[in-house]
Amino acid sequence: MGIGTSIFLLALGAILTFAVNASIGGLDLDVVGWILMAAGVLGLIMTTLVWGRRRQTVATTTDEPVEYRRVEERRDVTPPL
Repeated sequence: MGIGTSIFLLALGAILTFAVNASIGGLDLDVVGWILMAAGVLGLIMTTLVWGRRRQTVATTTDEPVEYRRVEERRDVTPPL
């Protein structure tokens, strides 16, 4: 879940909990709103943990010299058979 989805769930849950005064038979919209807000907070925490670990960089240095090999192709000489 990304940051945008988590914020969307938080906003939708807050709207259902605090702004909507409708009642649906057998469904409490306040509880649904709290569940959506909890899912949004959990998604934000998990996203920041995952992205925080990805940003760690590891740099290694070697004292060994780098060797280069030069390959030259001649077109004026026919290849051996």
